[in-house]
Amino acid sequence: MKRLFVCALLLCAGADLFSQQNTPPLQQQDIPPVAPQQNTPPLPPPEEGALPAKPSVTPPPVAPIVVAAPKQPNGKIQKSLVRITSTEVEPDYRAPWNTGAIGRGVGAGFVIDGPRIMTNAHVVSNARYLTVEREGDPNKYPARVVFVAHDCDLALITVDSPEFFKNMVPLGFGGIPELESTVSAYGYPIGGERMSVTTGIVSRIDFQLYTHSSIDQHLAIQISAQINPGNSGGPVMQNGKVIGVAFQGYSGDVAQGVAYMIPTPVIRRFLTDIKDGHYDKYVDLGLTPGNLQNPAQRRYFGLPDDGRGVVVRTVIEAGPAGKVLKEGDVLLSIDDHAIASDGFVELEGERVEMPEVVERKFKGDKVKFEILRDKKPLTLTIELDTVWPYQMQAHHYDTRPRYVVYGGLIFQPLSLDLLDVYQISDPRVRHYFDYYILEQLYLQHPDIIVLTNILPDPTNTYLGPYRSSIVDEVNGKKIATLNDLAQAFAETPDRFVIKMIGQGPPLVLDRKEVESARERIRTRYNVIAEQNLEEQPVAAKATASSGTPHF
Repeated sequence: MKRLFVCALLLCAGADLFSQQNTPPLQQQDIPPVAPQQNTPPLPPPEEGALPAKPSVTPPPVAPIVVAAPKQPNGKIQKSLVRITSTEVEPDYRAPWNTGAIGRGVGAGFVIDGPRIMTNAHVVSNARYLTVEREGDPNKYPARVVFVAHDCDLALITVDSPEFFKNMVPLGFGGIPELESTVSAYGYPIGGERMSVTTGIVSRIDFQLYTHSSIDQHLAIQISAQINPGNSGGPVMQNGKVIGVAFQGYSGDVAQGVAYMIPTPVIRRFLTDIKDGHYDKYVDLGLTPGNLQNPAQRRYFGLPDDGRGVVVRTVIEAGPAGKVLKEGDVLLSIDDHAIASDGFVELEGERVEMPEVVERKFKGDKVKFEILRDKKPLTLTIELDTVWPYQMQAHHYDTRPRYVVYGGLIFQPLSLDLLDVYQISDPRVRHYFDYYILEQLYLQHPDIIVLTNILPDPTNTYLGPYRSSIVDEVNGKKIATLNDLAQAFAETPDRFVIKMIGQGPPLVLDRKEVESARERIRTRYNVIAEQNLEEQPVAAKATASSGTPHF
């Protein structure tokens, strides 16, 4: 019934459209007038010098209305857009000595000055082989990664073939679009081989979590244009300029028509950072501010009723602010921008969150604070850098997992990827993960070493209850890092007494039994290497050092 109703509605609408052509009735007396519902169009004027046409009793057929296709608002994007195919290998955290499962992904990219191709980091992450295709060319061109920024989900790749960039048109960048303005997203959704374009409006400009790293928050723009797998890395355009890179969205069961793009301030910062041939990552203060909007709380900190100031709730000792600021300090301004009591500042005529001031800076830059400490004014300067403890709670790519295998026991540092793979529900492990930064657990345990798995063998029977336990000591020595554990197992005592945090009796291994079972375990479970202590990049990964980057 719905289809019939729609069709009927279209017929009525069509009749109304035709009736607006205002067809006049024929004037000859010997021919009856045509009924209005026939919607006869006017006869064309006779050609010059031709005899008048004899009227026909049968009216001519109705000419169809031709609606012209709208012009492409952003030009021939086909000359700038590319389709990227990635053959990738995911790390195997359950058997970290293995290569991992092979997968395939499709994304989009676009040519910028250089010539280079911009795309998302997640399009090329863990890639072993990349190819790109362009419109109207049947060839697939091998490509390589030049720069990748996992903290802001951007990457640059290039094609060494001199033929590829011929007739390709680099795209330029615009600014931040206005709310409710129309944008167009280009890409290859759902793996399609032909370009797709969707349009929508800008519905929000705000700080958002970038899910690729799952720890970084940057400026992001919400749009209503549909973005699906395959759109990732494609340009979002307005008035012929790139105003964003499509990168993430909600699944249909969470929200409909909600997607996000990386705006040009983030893109320009990435391009500026790599000008020296190296990506230094985003910097951070390493502190958590708290709003000061409660009147009684403001009086307690000695603040007037002027709507200014936020309080420092926590400071990460390993961060840039660790040696300068203290908990309880009141931040009044940052680089001479007054900080409102809700944590916002006025920047370039816009009201933005305080971290936006730091977002625009680079490693080694300085930021000035005016603060109140114990109700006394102070001016302090902080040199910006990255905050390494955050990395434990982030996704990692393009590196091999770290681990130590001893006596069939697999020990690995706690990480977000490890939790995702093993689905560890032990409340103690969860606590160490969730409060790693807040309680500054990294000071005693830079690595949280977890017994993740056991390769069954007579030497490790009945040790199952120790799975998901956190290593505290080996033979009385505190274990702070994976290297500490490897060094402890390299010693030659009669036995190894491994104490777990809050686990009760220690786990004990007889060294001679372990050594006698070593080759048996390696052969049975195909353990190629018994340890990897550093997050080494994969050997086949193409980086900026493997070729000369183009600028």
